[in-house]
Amino acid sequence: MATGSLTLSVPYLVEQKYAEYTAEQHAVWSELVRRRMPQLEQHACREYLDGYEVIGLQNDRLPNLYSISNRLRPRTGWSTTPVSGFMPGDAFFEMLADRQFPTTTWLRDRNSLEYTPEPDIFHDVFGHVPMHAHAVFADFLQHYGKVCAGVKDEEIREKLGRLFWYTVEFGVIRQNGKLKVYGSGVISSHGECTNVINGGCAIHDFDLDEVLSTTVKVDEMHKLLFAIESFDQIYEAMRAAEIKLLGSAQ
Repeated sequence: MATGSLTLSVPYLVEQKYAEYTAEQHAVWSELVRRRMPQLEQHACREYLDGYEVIGLQNDRLPNLYSISNRLRPRTGWSTTPVSGFMPGDAFFEMLADRQFPTTTWLRDRNSLEYTPEPDIFHDVFGHVPMHAHAVFADFLQHYGKVCAGVKDEEIREKLGRLFWYTVEFGVIRQNGKLKVYGSGVISSHGECTNVINGGCAIHDFDLDEVLSTTVKVDEMHKLLFAIESFDQIYEAMRAAEIKLLGSAQ
């Protein structure tokens, strides 16, 4: 378990005891993937689908985080680092700044296939990690963590959190004239993805000022999301947000 330059997040680091996963847990993972992949093969962005192959996810077995890290590091410098669960903001941002993605090791049970209020390994790995194989997205995420780690003002953190929410968690992108999904919350949720595909929420062109002023609501299906034209756009938006909220880019 590599800690790199981590300090605040060290108490939350754990080992993934892969051999302890049961046949039932592998079966639940397989069922979750089976439910999502047909929709994603049509509606996920090409970078997500490419990343899925790059990191070596298996449709019928839970992911081994160390194997994924071994594939990611040579490509973008990122790793999937197992953690005990929810982490405070300072520790979370520290890990992102170090290109270590905090990843839970527990998996929802069969009674919670549609939804779990606390992110599990399916949301964290299936939803997030394929995008970490894309260089521009990977740089954006690391830079986001670095900036937020140095921010103590809660109002500024909340605004930066909206940028994260409407990109990393619930981002959509236009590719070849079609709307595609890349945010983990849309990728891992059949309900949210269907809501987007079927026109259940408005899609605005990505505008930083509007994103920073749009309140996040976690207890209802999204009614508004923001479409980017390329991943360069969110990296540029991060730099613009630094200047707007902090007075300069770090």
